Amino acid sequence: MPLIPPVTASTPATAFERLLGIMDDLRLNCPWDRKQTLESLRHLTIEEVYELSDSILAGDMPEIKKELGDIMLHLVFYTKIASEGNHFDITGVLNGICDKLINRHPHIYSDVEVNDENDVKRNWEQIKLKEGNKSVLGGVPASLPALVKASRIQEKARGVGFDWEEKSQVWAKVEEEMQEFKNEFNAEDNSAIDHDKAESEFGDLLFSLINYARFININPEDALEKTNRKFIKRFQYLESKAAENGRKLQDMSLTEMDVFWEEAKRQ
Repeated sequence: MPLIPPVTASTPATAFERLLGIMDDLRLNCPWDRKQTLESLRHLTIEEVYELSDSILAGDMPEIKKELGDIMLHLVFYTKIASEGNHFDITGVLNGICDKLINRHPHIYSDVEVNDENDVKRNWEQIKLKEGNKSVLGGVPASLPALVKASRIQEKARGVGFDWEEKSQVWAKVEEEMQEFKNEFNAEDNSAIDHDKAESEFGDLLFSLINYARFININPEDALEKTNRKFIKRFQYLESKAAENGRKLQDMSLTEMDVFWEEAKRQ
């Protein structure tokens, strides 16, 4: 039976050592932890990241703290598994990110001068290319959700100077894409609509809107998620008010439902 690790740690270093020790014990003595692999942990890690995202959007600091701990555990778990196969260990992981940060911040650790954050981003992308990346966009994960991926693609393109100069130009592009979508979708004869083309034009419209959001410092993923939450809250209010009145939504007219919807908006 392993000794129970100290309950508290007084420094970040000792707290991290405590976590590493617990991970060693669990990997050795817990049937569930012994069974885990890099692949089996993957979907659990994704879930933990989404839970962290939820707590950030909710502004729940105690929950953010807890979720960060869960993610830290996963990072330690991955490195423990890798070390058992002699691939790498936690020391190599930490030194690797330290070296990367030093190399990517020559304005801090060398004599490069920058004027603002945009200069920093441009330097970052140029350094990545020098390190062997074949494309500026090569670092965008293929499995990212499309909305997030569009944002990252645009940010990375901007990092090497491929961008609009003024937000008015971006808005003009939004209007252009909106008109192209309307032209494609608003055909009088619905049977004649080319849905593949309409889908393509709608994608172009979304991409241009995401681009405009970036120009006015709005994170489109956060904006859409807040709207999702707002809709859910209002719709659940609508459901509860209907139930209080002995009604079912499917039996109510849109006009009747709209009364409760407007009440929800005023809450």
